[in-house]
Amino acid sequence: MAGGNERSMRALKEVWKRAENSLCADCGKPDPDWASSTLGVFICLSCSGIHRNIPSISKVKSLKMDHWDDAQVQFLAKHGNAVTKATYEAHIPIYYYQPTYNDCQVLREQWIRAKYERKEFTEPGKQLPYSDGMKEGILWKRGRDNGQFLPRKFLLSEREGCLKYFTKQDAKEPKINVKIDVINATFQPEKIGNPNGLQITYLKDNKTRNIFVYHESGKEVVDWFNAIRSVQFHYLKVAFPIASDNEIKNRLTRNFLKEGYMEKTGPKQREAFKKRWFTLDHRRLMYFKDPLDAFAKGEVFVGSRENGYSVQKGLPSGTQGNFSWHYGITIVTPDREYLFTCETETDQLEWIKAFTSVINQAMTPQEYASKCLDAVSFPS
Repeated sequence: MAGGNERSMRALKEVWKRAENSLCADCGKPDPDWASSTLGVFICLSCSGIHRNIPSISKVKSLKMDHWDDAQVQFLAKHGNAVTKATYEAHIPIYYYQPTYNDCQVLREQWIRAKYERKEFTEPGKQLPYSDGMKEGILWKRGRDNGQFLPRKFLLSEREGCLKYFTKQDAKEPKINVKIDVINATFQPEKIGNPNGLQITYLKDNKTRNIFVYHESGKEVVDWFNAIRSVQFHYLKVAFPIASDNEIKNRLTRNFLKEGYMEKTGPKQREAFKKRWFTLDHRRLMYFKDPLDAFAKGEVFVGSRENGYSVQKGLPSGTQGNFSWHYGITIVTPDREYLFTCETETDQLEWIKAFTSVINQAMTPQEYASKCLDAVSFPS
């Protein structure tokens, strides 16, 4: 019996160390040490917890701690991540967001359920709830003034190229009507305080506006997210007919590069530093008094190194403003210097890394145009 166990373990390790099985089949996390004995995929601990919640589809076991019999090992050897992906990920729409291990729970759970439970990607041309260019329904939206979440009707239309929401179910005119090409959507469960929290941002008069929504159903809110991406994709295909699908895919919704609290001072650099919530959305650095504010109090454009932008660790010598945090950052632009302080050195280094990644990228013609339109600055 002991010999049989050793033989099974040796065979299991051989399958486990195949290159195709070196990343989690669902989120891409390196060195997965769990597997599904019914699907034949190698997965990480976090994804194994999601699989455990759909026991009718997937039975998960630890590759290190659990016993695997010969039949189970043979099943893994016959399948593995490559074979299983070829089945369950055969026809993923180009616009569908495939989450990584850095993404939130609701995105990863619905991705796993879409693949294995609902089998959304096994057949070509399958009608999906986010693929027909139109979506209408109720989302709970946070009120701009009172902070209460109330049900609001939302309408997404590919034909009209816009997203609307209505304050009343029977309202004839929308409260907002936003062109699809200026919309971004990113999941913000911690900031919104709901596991299905979604932040929708859009540009109005070249300034960013925020809407915070959620839905009780994880599937429904992820369907909304992918419906926005679907409509954007088809809109951009028409607007940029010579662009490749991958180029357009990279222009769909994006996560913020960095968010968190810093202190800032005003343009004279003698004012007291004030604690504010900052969001870096590619080249837009915005600050808010509260993370859930609908409007930014100020924005600054972060350009490229070739155009005179840089980020420096620390504050200029002789900085006079009072500040309680001591890990400084200076952003140098052709017009002025912006001064910030962080609470910890870790925060400081993470912000500098984020700013550097933006500054090291060449600016596109669209970004040049955006900068010319920007008449924004950091007031005190």
